[in-house]
Amino acid sequence: MNDETPLLCQPPSPRERFYRRERRSVPAARAFARDALRDWGGCGRAEDVLLCVSELATNALVHGVPPGRGFLLRLVPYGEDGGMRIEVHDSGGGVPVLPRRDVKEPCEGGRGLLLVSELADKWGVGGRCPGKIVWCEFEGRGCRNAPVGQRAGGGPTESRTTT
Repeated sequence: MNDETPLLCQPPSPRERFYRRERRSVPAARAFARDALRDWGGCGRAEDVLLCVSELATNALVHGVPPGRGFLLRLVPYGEDGGMRIEVHDSGGGVPVLPRRDVKEPCEGGRGLLLVSELADKWGVGGRCPGKIVWCEFEGRGCRNAPVGQRAGGGPTESRTTT
């Protein structure tokens, strides 16, 4: 390589970690994501990303991980402008859906995907055998190389189910 050869800007490598079906897996997944964001240069939407990691991990534990199994958290940076995809792979059945906004829920649960749909730019569900992948994306408006704590603002949300 000589001094005239430009360096190509590549996004950081994806990170992934497997978690067992235990309560402490959610804070561990959140800490893992926080460390990855820090290593990648910060994130203007870090709080939103971390909340979505927590919600998707919690949903996997409560609804998607059979006893004796676990889930895989995968963080995938993409694009030169700092996009990021969060994936939670589990081996459980069923497809998560957003709760209806006009129904008042008598219990504490049921709001995780609603939060994800409001905070992320896109979210959806993909198939795997066995189970599913629940994912969300933060488009390249400040998910890397931005000062932590400065929210870049959310965009339109989209729910997609792919098989």
